[in-house]
Amino acid sequence: MSRAALLVLADGRFPAGGHAHSGGAEAAVKDGRITGAASLEDFCRGRLHTAGLVAASLAAAAAAGADPVALDAAADARTPSLALRVAARRLGRQLMRAARATWPCPELDQLAKEFPKGAHQPVVLGATARAAGLGPGDAAYCAAYESVSGPASATVRLLGLDPFDATAVLARLAPELDLVAHRAASAARRVPDEGVEVLPAASAPLLEIGAEAHAAWPVRLFAS
Repeated sequence: MSRAALLVLADGRFPAGGHAHSGGAEAAVKDGRITGAASLEDFCRGRLHTAGLVAASLAAAAAAGADPVALDAAADARTPSLALRVAARRLGRQLMRAARATWPCPELDQLAKEFPKGAHQPVVLGATARAAGLGPGDAAYCAAYESVSGPASATVRLLGLDPFDATAVLARLAPELDLVAHRAASAARRVPDEGVEVLPAASAPLLEIGAEAHAAWPVRLFAS
């Protein structure tokens, strides 16, 4: 297992398309729910323990070799918002392009064939981690970190927030990232015996509502 591969996959410069998405931060800024570092931390904490946990568990299960079709259906069931489902598949399609160029393998080719319009991003992320020789825990960490690093980076652009303050938010959330990644990986280990229903299904209604409103804006900085 190459820890360097994890660094490549988690690097914000990896061309997976995430820079175009705010993870709900743009809608939260407009609604006045994110106004600075403190409220950004609250937003990221809530996202980590809901959408982040779900994404981390799906990614971990995919990295462990669970059926990607079943996982994609589970992702759909856990994403009520059409706008978020569309964004997740768009991100999955872009990540797949980057993954196949970086770690080419038959499993990724088959997944791309099964989902020509893109599988959910966490499922592709887990399959990519597997192709890179990484394990379920690595995939869970990567997904959990992405769930908060994206909004933090977006808020720097949206509010002109000091990047040092945004990075400090991520550092303060590190212990909780550990907990979420561990919980996600533990749930993924149960999938072979209990099915995908065992994966967390934590909800974040404001993220869903905000995504639907954001999708209808005539002008926006981020795709989601």
